[in-house]
Amino acid sequence: MIDFGQAVWLALVQGLTEFLPVSSSAHLVLLPILADWPDQGLAFDVAVHVGTLGAVVVYLRRDLVGIVAGCFGQWGSGGKTKESRIGWLVIVATMPAVVVGFFLDETVELLLRHPLVIAAATIGFAVLLWWADRYRSETRALSHLGFKDAVLIGVFQALALIPGTSRSGITITAGLMLGLSREAAARFSFLMAIPIIAAAGCFKAVSMMQSDDAVLWNLFALGVVVAFLSAWAVIALFLRFISRVGMTPFVLYRIALGSILLILFW
Repeated sequence: MIDFGQAVWLALVQGLTEFLPVSSSAHLVLLPILADWPDQGLAFDVAVHVGTLGAVVVYLRRDLVGIVAGCFGQWGSGGKTKESRIGWLVIVATMPAVVVGFFLDETVELLLRHPLVIAAATIGFAVLLWWADRYRSETRALSHLGFKDAVLIGVFQALALIPGTSRSGITITAGLMLGLSREAAARFSFLMAIPIIAAAGCFKAVSMMQSDDAVLWNLFALGVVVAFLSAWAVIALFLRFISRVGMTPFVLYRIALGSILLILFW
């Protein structure tokens, strides 16, 4: 089992990278390999998922209240609202990743969790992110997206099953390509993260309950707290940062990381 120091680092990495376009899965795969640490176990994976889910729910609580109220009000006398439309777009955009993940998750685990695959995805999708950011048009508001647009963003999100892709990075890329601003693309990506992280956490929780591994509740609690605090800080800073600076720093980081991996594992 991991110790407390390793737990802090793993939870910190999860919280810092879950919502940045740099791939949290890649960092969580690579850190134990490079540091020669034992596997952190399913319980700890559930803990850091709970932490990051809590962070995005707390940060976007006003958006979520508006979406939930709009969706319920749609069935009454209120009719369709901008918030209810965004809620349905999130649901539609979530479906492709859920379907693909259900059928291909084990295949991905067996075949694609390799440093060279991570390196290729890290570099390749970084270039795509740079292109989308460089030639973005910012001609559409989030509420003006259609359901076909949501399906397209969802298909892009399904690509994040490939380690190194980055769920937030690929969905932000899709949003920029569809004419959203940087902040709108990131905000929609974060809204999409809520059902995906919840589903992943539930799936891991079921697997954890079916296993015979002991749950170390002190490590579990530590993972939740560290992942929550680091993820909340990242969301707040990221939305302010990208409006002024853009995606180039993350693109350069990904290319550097992918190049190092190619050198180490080729």
